[in-house]
Amino acid sequence: MKRFRKILKWTGIILLFIIISVTALTATRQNQTFDAPYPAIKATTDSAVIARGKHLVFSIAHCADCHSNQNADSLLQLGIEPSLSGGHKFELPIGNIYAKNITSDKETGIGNLTDEEIARTLYYGVGSDGRAMFDFMPFHNVSESDMQAIISYIRTQKPVKHEVPAHEFNALGKVIKAFMLKPTGPNGAIPKTITPDTSAAYGSYIINYVANCAGCHTQRDAMTGAYIGPHMAGGNVFAEPGKDTLISPNLTPDESGRLNGWNFELFKNRFRKGKLIKHTHMPWDSYKHMTDDELKAIYNYLQTIEPAKMPAVK
Repeated sequence: MKRFRKILKWTGIILLFIIISVTALTATRQNQTFDAPYPAIKATTDSAVIARGKHLVFSIAHCADCHSNQNADSLLQLGIEPSLSGGHKFELPIGNIYAKNITSDKETGIGNLTDEEIARTLYYGVGSDGRAMFDFMPFHNVSESDMQAIISYIRTQKPVKHEVPAHEFNALGKVIKAFMLKPTGPNGAIPKTITPDTSAAYGSYIINYVANCAGCHTQRDAMTGAYIGPHMAGGNVFAEPGKDTLISPNLTPDESGRLNGWNFELFKNRFRKGKLIKHTHMPWDSYKHMTDDELKAIYNYLQTIEPAKMPAVK
């Protein structure tokens, strides 16, 4: 019995030491910084470039879906330009994440950041303070011309003084920040420019690099965010307390896929209807502003994907 108590005692001491060590190390690694290049992206006052940026922000890139007021779509329909002053809270397994104020306000927005700093954040996931960011905005391979357009438009936003709370990470979020979070950079060379058309190639660019369709419609590891399922075969679970659980559908051309039997008109009309499920994570109110040609390109690309069954839901 004495030997058992001794073993139990030392086991407890060792476990306590491990817990204290991990807790201390987690705390010291919360503000670790990373190096990343500053892309040579400069905003312009060219009206055509700004118009392209506005279209991207309020449609394909769906920046407004997180960074604007929740009635942004209604304001757009009234011809009123929504402010990108942030503040929307996302309650996630890692804690509470707040969309930042990206107006030109110098105190609470991005007015003091250079164009290169903004581009670095979007391309490499490294903030102006050098800290890695969670990959909620995977614009790593957006063309340089589209990146310039987005930043050029954002620079036209009137400054709005709106102090957004800092992210509130729980224990899981802090551990991930300390030991797993790393910057994510471009996959290969960043294209200089991409010509919009109805081709499957342009659809691939939209789905994989601008609209982030793959981010929800390809199954991912809940801890690391790594893709673990067939491309665009769905299977990600979105569960919120008090709401029906949603699962991203399979968009591959498999006979079991959601789009099986859909022609382009059905596909386009579904986007034009906008949000039908109130708590959906799909940014319908942004995507419904895509042009017919953009939707055609997406539709054409989806027809080229390898058919796959939806993976088992985890």
